[in-house]
Amino acid sequence: MAPRLTEIWVYLAASPLLGLTLTLLSYQGAYWLYQRSGMNPTANPVAIAVAIIVALLTLTGTSYATYFDGAQFVHFLLGPATVALAVPLYAQLPRLRRMFGPALLALAIGSLTAIVSAIAVGWALGASQPTLMSLAPKSVTTPIAMGIAEKIGGLPSLTAVLVVTTGILGAIGAQWLFRLLRVKDEAVQGFAIGVAAHGIGTARAFQISETMGAFAALAMGLNGLATALLLPILVTAWGGP
Repeated sequence: MAPRLTEIWVYLAASPLLGLTLTLLSYQGAYWLYQRSGMNPTANPVAIAVAIIVALLTLTGTSYATYFDGAQFVHFLLGPATVALAVPLYAQLPRLRRMFGPALLALAIGSLTAIVSAIAVGWALGASQPTLMSLAPKSVTTPIAMGIAEKIGGLPSLTAVLVVTTGILGAIGAQWLFRLLRVKDEAVQGFAIGVAAHGIGTARAFQISETMGAFAALAMGLNGLATALLLPILVTAWGGP
């Protein structure tokens, strides 16, 4: 029986559909667990799905390149999905006009804090130069962060891991932190999540309310742009690549 299952797996592994199917089923299973937990943020479906996929790839000896041959179809949808976030944001346009000045100030402070704090913690722990450069864009959505890391001398693959970890931690801990700081405005909460925890945090914000999700989406996009423009300049001024 076992040899037969091995033959079936070898056959499936040769198909690009394996990665796509594995991704969709893993997330569906993770989301089911998330719902069963009462949508407890600690049961984050992204974290669970990642753990499932890593475990399966490790146990079966499947390379990441083979997996990504199919998973790239989901990866491609990141672009259209990000653009589609403009739809709920449009509904918040009147409020956005009133908050334009404070939002830009919060963006500048949040973006710089995310960069400086990551590098400072890494430096204090003795991280190497490439690791520091990989840490710097951790609060930006994955495609942008990987491009920035490559440009400033970081390791894109390490940056991807750090970005996902940051997003998961932000999605899990944001509400607790807001309660601790007594921040109740959903627009403010959403903007903060978007700056600090990019797409994963934004997905969590939409689960709470459309207003929070819309402002998180705005902050995620603006922070990606701001970091892409500012970080190379800061690294050059600091004496990096």
